[in-house]
Amino acid sequence: MSRLRIQQRTRIYLGCEGQSEQSYGARLSQIAEAAGLHLHIDNDVLQPGSGDPLALVQSAIRRIKEREPKRGDFAFRAILLDRDRWGVAPERDAQIGQLSRQNRLHLIWQEPCHEGLLLRHLEGQQTARPMTSDLAAQALKAVWAEYEKPMPAAHLATRIDLQAVRRASLVETALAAFLDQIGLAGR
Repeated sequence: MSRLRIQQRTRIYLGCEGQSEQSYGARLSQIAEAAGLHLHIDNDVLQPGSGDPLALVQSAIRRIKEREPKRGDFAFRAILLDRDRWGVAPERDAQIGQLSRQNRLHLIWQEPCHEGLLLRHLEGQQTARPMTSDLAAQALKAVWAEYEKPMPAAHLATRIDLQAVRRASLVETALAAFLDQIGLAGR
């Protein structure tokens, strides 16, 4: 009698500020699956964190340390962070780089927020750099009238596909590095 051996998926950690980022991570999982990658992206909503970048990084590190002993190490660890809160507490911000390096946590800064990052996925919007979160939301709604926050992954799929993710990665170096690490950059 032969035994069916199930290949374990490569585990990727993606810390998320909220549900919008979690849906984006779920959409990346769908894209990876369609590309034939054998991944599990663990989309972890890090609330409460109230947008404080250091608190979110600390929370992600705690959650990784809780999860790895139970299910095994993550092959890659990343976190999506809104840049609009950067500079509010410079003494706290200064701790983020070293802490993330010590814990091999890749930072994906969203300029100025998640809606700004999503905007750069859309055709003709790669160079759009709204200065505030409100302006980013307005700019995104102007070119994607159906966008609602938080938008489920199934609805993101209407506009966010592999081509869109690669388009954004041309101007988002941290996103490009993440895609390279999980195997989506060259597919």
